[in-house]
Amino acid sequence: MIGLMRCSHRFASGVLLLAACSAHGQSLSVDLRDALARARAYNQQFLASTTGAALAQEDRVQFKRALLPQAAHVSQYVYTEGNGTPAGVFVANNGVHEYSEVALVHADVYAPGKLAEYRRAQAAESAARARRDIALRGLSTVVVQNYYAVIGTQRRLENVRQSVQEAQRFLDITSKQEQGGEVAHTDVIRAQLQVRLRQREQLDTENAVQHAKLNLGVMLFQDITQTYEAVDDLGSDKPLPPGVQVETAAFSNNPALRAAEANVQQAGYSVKSTRAAYLPLVSVDYFYGINANQFAIHNPDGQRNLGSVVQGTMTVPVWNWGITRSRVRQAELVRQQAETELTLARRQVQADVRGFSFEAQTARTQLESLRGSMDLAAESVRLTLLRYQAGESTALEVVDTQSTLAQARNDYADGLARYRLALANIEVLTGAL
Repeated sequence: MIGLMRCSHRFASGVLLLAACSAHGQSLSVDLRDALARARAYNQQFLASTTGAALAQEDRVQFKRALLPQAAHVSQYVYTEGNGTPAGVFVANNGVHEYSEVALVHADVYAPGKLAEYRRAQAAESAARARRDIALRGLSTVVVQNYYAVIGTQRRLENVRQSVQEAQRFLDITSKQEQGGEVAHTDVIRAQLQVRLRQREQLDTENAVQHAKLNLGVMLFQDITQTYEAVDDLGSDKPLPPGVQVETAAFSNNPALRAAEANVQQAGYSVKSTRAAYLPLVSVDYFYGINANQFAIHNPDGQRNLGSVVQGTMTVPVWNWGITRSRVRQAELVRQQAETELTLARRQVQADVRGFSFEAQTARTQLESLRGSMDLAAESVRLTLLRYQAGESTALEVVDTQSTLAQARNDYADGLARYRLALANIEVLTGAL
């Protein structure tokens, strides 16, 4: 509970900070970890799972306290119509006036069903905490995807702006050469078309950036008009973790596995709880106080009314037409299903480890090729432009090489985003993020 309170305090602090920044109209700089922390403060599913874990904790506390002796105070007055006899018209009563003012202590000496219910509540609490972590990882996955969608579109915007500048420089070259009578006007027209094409691409990319930032901002800020800049971390050459380390961490710190294991434990204790209905129940009750025909410590004859009673009870189940046996069979079926889901969860974790590792390895391998293609495309543009200025190449060749370079830059940016996204997915899977 203390951990949940600290978590809520951090969320509240983040919300207050965000509100202050929004009030002053400041543009925020948000990195990936900051984005994850902000998303947790507003995501309804994660907050609901956090509440569910707190509720499960209170259930466990209640079942534990139910194992302890319980104390109560009973005040009662019973009036029976008199008929001249000491008991009145109802033989079962003790008199016309009966006063009861007693303190009661009840304890279950032998109650295996209650103990099994407490153990089941412990497992249910573990499952609820695991489901909270599952919701957290699911949220982290979505935030990571949207974050690198923003970074990727921002990189594309930088690339297309550079392409616009290059197209404009080529237009300047063709215009000067046309004035000198070195090229035909068709070269200028082709260069103008290239500039307009790149400008339209810039507008589309700026629109894509705004959409991507809006999709991420909805998850991070209470005020969707809050301006922010996502920190571009694609340039950092982060190494790929070893496969053995990833698999070990994924299995040792996986909320899906913990939830499945807790469900198996919970189902097992449910079986024990239902089987406890076959066993006797032994309880002890202790009463101290007054249960007499006078509300007084002594009766008219001077005898003491105040005293104590100890009562022991053993309830032995005998016959209930097979209801207990049917309930036990139901609980065993639930346990079998939970064990099947646990096996499936283990296979899914193993598949995720291999899938994410393979994706990261593939993306990292392709980065070298994409970087080389981009460098070659840039060199091709430089050489083709020199040949064009020397009259050895056509405007169409320059335009084609510039288009190839623009595509190579975008492909490299996409490759960087793909690799960083794959690494982030591995970090989410292993609990590092």
